Amino acid sequence: MLRIAVCDDSLEFRTQINTLLNSWSTPSCTLVTEVFEDGDALLQAHTEAPFDIIFLDIIMPLLNGIETAREIREGNKQVKIVFLTSSPEFAVESYTVKANNYLLKPVNSQALHQCLNELIEELDGISRHITIKSSAAVHQVRVRDIEYLESQNKHVLVVLADGRTILSSDPLYSFETSLRLEDGFFKCSRSYIVNLHHISTYTLKELKMQSGCRIPISRTCQKEFESVYFSVMFGKDGDDL
Repeated sequence: MLRIAVCDDSLEFRTQINTLLNSWSTPSCTLVTEVFEDGDALLQAHTEAPFDIIFLDIIMPLLNGIETAREIREGNKQVKIVFLTSSPEFAVESYTVKANNYLLKPVNSQALHQCLNELIEELDGISRHITIKSSAAVHQVRVRDIEYLESQNKHVLVVLADGRTILSSDPLYSFETSLRLEDGFFKCSRSYIVNLHHISTYTLKELKMQSGCRIPISRTCQKEFESVYFSVMFGKDGDDL
């Protein structure tokens, strides 16, 4: 499943893009689309539940597309951003916020579907899956969809970004080799492994995940956490900020 956002101040254009997205299909991938008329509404929704791909109008009142993209990129380097514009003059500026593509209005189905296919190929290339065993079934879970893992006695609760949970029969240490730091995972205490990409806010003692769950950081991990967080999320050391 891919979560896609369309943000444009024109109702007519939002409807058109949504229709074109719904006309695209593949047996291996389901699209869930949400539409927004301004950047503020998009930012709020993306903070609560991150999108995989965002189609973003550049010229909008109040918060324009470039400004919206900058705010998105401050906390999320993974999401794919495609700008929608009536003029190619914004192409250069779009790359300053690491946009993945831009489409000229009016957008036709061929251009949109080609863009979508390319983005999905990129996402598939960076999206690993792991196998999680529970008492009822064996689950194939996309690594990037995991928000955090919590050790509970002899089991591990795996919490996914969409709110689903899996109670695994494997111990927490068995996940440490498959959920790597390069994937964005950090063991912040004896009982928790968190996905740094799903952190909403933090202090040196506590993390608040995008689901709202609060997770403690052990005293021995506090110094390492900030350095690791900025290294993974922004490609720099926490000491440089």
